[in-house]
Amino acid sequence: MAFIRTVPDHEAAGTPVAELYDEERASWGYVPNFAATFALRPGVYEAWKQLNAAVKSSMDSRRYELATVAAAAALRSSYCTLAHGRVLAQRFMAPEGVVQFLVDRAAAPLDDAERAVVGYAEKVALGADQVSQEDVDVLREQGLTDEEILDVALAAAARCFFSKVLDATGTEPDAAFGALEPGLREALTVGRPIEADRGREA
Repeated sequence: MAFIRTVPDHEAAGTPVAELYDEERASWGYVPNFAATFALRPGVYEAWKQLNAAVKSSMDSRRYELATVAAAAALRSSYCTLAHGRVLAQRFMAPEGVVQFLVDRAAAPLDDAERAVVGYAEKVALGADQVSQEDVDVLREQGLTDEEILDVALAAAARCFFSKVLDATGTEPDAAFGALEPGLREALTVGRPIEADRGREA
């Protein structure tokens, strides 16, 4: 569901939207709500995919997901925090570690460089005008090159675009996220409720 009109899957047949839906269905197993929102401007969505792929291409995958979840959670974007938090739990740390990352950062299984990356990504998302030379120097002290520091800034700033578009249009996190383990699901739902949870929140 969203605040704006979207094209239902059953009405997309024979239109350019059908191709977009088919591509996302192949990746997700269903048509995610964000695809329905961006289907109103498929050229923008294609440009986003190219930008996001370019950002990810130069980053360590774990670092990309940590920076992305940190930025998304700071923005209170349930959709992006759920999507990328799930990736963290599936590929990079135990679910309880992801929960700690969201609710008890000091206990989370992160090394010093990762903590610096997460803090920087949060600051970029919430107040990039407040980023200082000292913030960048902390990352350098942890061994990041200037190119790698830019990567983190790019990942966090790009997430601002995607997360804010979804929340600005009322695009709810997919009902499929309701299948996550309850503790993990609760920790990752930092803003709008999951689609299936709407009735319980009313």
